[in-house]
Amino acid sequence: MNYQNDYSRIYRLIEKIIAKKIGKAIFDYKMIENGDRILVAVSGGKDSITLLKDLVSRMKSFPIQYEIEAVHIETDFCTCCKKTKLEDIFKETGVPYHIYPVAVMGRLKPGKTMNCYWCSNQRRLELMKLAEERKCNKIALGHHLDDIAETLLMNMMFKGEMGGMLPVVKYNKFPCTIIRPLAYVREEEIINYAGKMDILSIVCTCPFGKKSKRKEIREIIRTISKTNPNIQENILKSMHNVDMDYLLGKKQVIESTSDTSN
Repeated sequence: MNYQNDYSRIYRLIEKIIAKKIGKAIFDYKMIENGDRILVAVSGGKDSITLLKDLVSRMKSFPIQYEIEAVHIETDFCTCCKKTKLEDIFKETGVPYHIYPVAVMGRLKPGKTMNCYWCSNQRRLELMKLAEERKCNKIALGHHLDDIAETLLMNMMFKGEMGGMLPVVKYNKFPCTIIRPLAYVREEEIINYAGKMDILSIVCTCPFGKKSKRKEIREIIRTISKTNPNIQENILKSMHNVDMDYLLGKKQVIESTSDTSN
């Protein structure tokens, strides 16, 4: 038995599955258009590196012409990134890249504590600025299907909001659009692919992620998935199939909470 051939065959199959799902998301949401300049945000983790490699590879045969630049946002609380290996990956792809230091902790006001929401907003703001500086009209983020499902539930359970992480987001204040080409890809698929590519993680683990609300939601989804393996896909579908007749609007909420006749 030739284990090397089996290994290569499995790797190619996983790569093909991921590429097909990325292609479908790009097509369904019209993520990439002719002449786009895309800034790919690369944390150094499995998701963003998988995304970068696919978008670079896709340029060779994609019928639409686009350009790519990569950027790594280096925060002041997570600086043990293996920069050499990350830069090697950037050089391997052949795209222009930037390593951009951002003092996220240094921006906290006295008495405030670090949290994922604050950090994400600060990094996103810097990405917007860099995209404008580099004349990139799109920013590609490595959020996958699991991230999208978790975010919707997090907003419902912890913020009391019906809102999620959209595959495409256009901003009025900035001349760029956020795209998430991994929107149909399961985290498990990326883990299998990244493990065979030896890119599971090049950066240090976020010290604030261990106690995050996202981790709690992830465990809930994992438990439910034991009886329904399509949970993530169904949550994404629900974001398209909104029946407003069966959702409380602002006026209805005010009327129901102010009714004390009973």
